[in-house]
Amino acid sequence: MALKAIALNCSLKSSSDESSSTDAMIKVLEKHFADRDVELSETIRVVDFNVPPGVTSDEGEGDEWPKLREKILAHDILVFGGPIWMGQIGSVAKRVLDRMDAFTSETDNEGRMPSYGKVAIAAIVGNEDGAHWSSAQLFQSLNDTGWTIPAVAACYWVGEAMGSTDFKELDDTPEAVTKTAKMCVTNAAHLASLLRKDNYPGPDS
Repeated sequence: MALKAIALNCSLKSSSDESSSTDAMIKVLEKHFADRDVELSETIRVVDFNVPPGVTSDEGEGDEWPKLREKILAHDILVFGGPIWMGQIGSVAKRVLDRMDAFTSETDNEGRMPSYGKVAIAAIVGNEDGAHWSSAQLFQSLNDTGWTIPAVAACYWVGEAMGSTDFKELDDTPEAVTKTAKMCVTNAAHLASLLRKDNYPGPDS
């Protein structure tokens, strides 16, 4: 069965607003996933759903995180996309990471979190410095909650300091972004394939 990927767009804009540069970066990765016969089945714009603050997998009436959680865990690869705001990953991304904290106590009979055996990569955009700090925030939190991070796992673009050009406005994808996207996708697909065949032994196995 072919590998499947899903993307979270943690833009601060809803899908009814103007287009998102995070979506544009996710589409760059989607193209290269297709070259590897990996289907990116869906991009979820998180702010389109009611995801209240909390650290459990279900915060009660009206919480739409449980259905998003189910979708995410049905895939082999997670593309975690988000913008840089004030030099760090945006608040929507942080809320998703808060909700994933529940994974640490949702282990199976062998002590494995539900995200064990699944790979996560990052798609980050912004018009200021902060891509490395944002990926550090993401990867530490994703690692803590059971996701596997491949080599060269962050595909990012940052514009000129104090500039006004967004990634979505570029006529062509910069060569460095294309090169990084190819490495990111190749490594993610390779690692996900290996983990599907032979998942981690749990600490209680």
